[in-house]
Amino acid sequence: MANTASTKSGKKAKKQKKAAVETKTAPQAPAATAFAGIPERVWWISVIVIMLIAAVLRLYDLNLVPLHHDEGVNGNFLVRLVRQGDYQYDPRNYHGPTLYYFAALVPWILRLLFGTWVRDHYGLTTVMIRLVPAVFGLGTIGLIFMLRRRLGTIATLSAALLLAVSPGAVYLSRYFIHETHFVFFTLGIVVFGLRFYDTRNPTWLILASASAALLFATKETSLISMGVLLIAFGLTHVYRRLFRKAVGQPSAKNRRPGVPQESAYRRFIDEFGMTNLVIASAIAIGVFLFLNVLFYSSFFRNSQGIYDALKTFEVWSKTGRRDHIHPPFQYVIWLVRQESPLLFLGAIGALLVVFKPKNSLALFTALWSFGIIAAYSLIPYKTPWLALSFIVPLSLIAGYVIQEIFELDRGQVRMVAVVLAIAVGVSTYQTIDLNFVNYDNDNTYYVYVYAHTRRGTLDLVRNVEQIAAERDGEKTGITIVSPDYWPLPWYFRNYSGAAYYGQMAPSTEQMIIAKETQRAEVEANFGELYRLVPSTDASGSYELRPGVRLLLYVRRNRL
Repeated sequence: MANTASTKSGKKAKKQKKAAVETKTAPQAPAATAFAGIPERVWWISVIVIMLIAAVLRLYDLNLVPLHHDEGVNGNFLVRLVRQGDYQYDPRNYHGPTLYYFAALVPWILRLLFGTWVRDHYGLTTVMIRLVPAVFGLGTIGLIFMLRRRLGTIATLSAALLLAVSPGAVYLSRYFIHETHFVFFTLGIVVFGLRFYDTRNPTWLILASASAALLFATKETSLISMGVLLIAFGLTHVYRRLFRKAVGQPSAKNRRPGVPQESAYRRFIDEFGMTNLVIASAIAIGVFLFLNVLFYSSFFRNSQGIYDALKTFEVWSKTGRRDHIHPPFQYVIWLVRQESPLLFLGAIGALLVVFKPKNSLALFTALWSFGIIAAYSLIPYKTPWLALSFIVPLSLIAGYVIQEIFELDRGQVRMVAVVLAIAVGVSTYQTIDLNFVNYDNDNTYYVYVYAHTRRGTLDLVRNVEQIAAERDGEKTGITIVSPDYWPLPWYFRNYSGAAYYGQMAPSTEQMIIAKETQRAEVEANFGELYRLVPSTDASGSYELRPGVRLLLYVRRNRL
């Protein structure tokens, strides 16, 4: 991608260019237009404040929201991995292995350091498992700061702040699913790839390759994201050639006579060296293959996982046409409802850079944003958490719009503040409302609340724990006859006597959990042996999720 114009004085720029030529080293990418306009102290204070805001929103009371069905299943895989060291990738089940291995690091480290002294079953708690995606969410914001020289100081800070308070980015960073890891690795490819291009340091190429490998080891939709990134890159290159003057390259009349003009990529190859590029690329490919084999083979314990990693694309291509079917414009509708500031500013930014492509990274980001929306919209399968792949690039191009307003006139600081304040204010209100008030409200306005577990489920869990504490503790038997029970296996992970039948079954255990539709059958089979433990709801049942209510029965007399 082409470098943006520098704000440094011509004399200083010439001096730096001469020094770079004399030492045969690659010059650093020049600062974006507003880079020198913000004191370093202000920059770092802003970075710290944004990260603090992001951390509070992502880390506060991670126990508050009951686990979603998918979180419960993921938690079950994690429990097996941590306690038994057993994980085998199955292309039919819940995506790639990186989520589980990264989450397992904390309990494994605790176990190594403290052994049997570790409480709470080696750190397997709701806070711990949700801490991992929250950290990756913060890491994604951290990667945005690395784009300062390419995108501009105002743009970078604005993009980071908009992502920090995005309702969807916060909600999904507090979710134990793959999405937050996925977008971190996607952005990592872009950031590290740019750093390699700018610095000619092969370490960045290795990091970009590692990000790509981990992206593929996280979720099957990696093919879509990589395809969109490559198309956006190619179109950006075409724009650079068509609009050389607009993106800061010399036009024909401004070229120095007698001096052959090389493309930016040819100049890159000349400076880095073709031999070095071949070697670095070979190492990067090796890293990509090694990491994929490492994770999908369960660290060389399951060779079948390598084959399944390729088979998975066949499995999920069928899933994409069968499950969670929504109309083509559903993602746009969802974004309008809960990400309107990002969508609105992103659309303006896209139009701006298409007609006036003076910053190639901004152009690439615009193509990435709306290219990924278009790609996912063409697929019948649609779920709200996939929108996180849109939110990250939208925040970048939205930040660029803020910078462009600032660049119109340095006196437009007030206008920038007003626009940013409105966008951040709307997003922050929606974020607090969604994440801490209506986190289980399935109203169509709260698009990220998708068949989510209701808060009444935690009342059921607390009643079970209280009864168990009065009886046999974690050895207390629990018979679950309801066909719908996730995420209860996560909450009852420490109860050795918990058994899941999914249908009516004989029981002499201390508790029975049934679906409300099984009430008559339970009472007919168990008569006076068990009594109902009602919820605070008028029906006496516990709402698991929309349309599913559970009943809790406890044995009247202990055996």
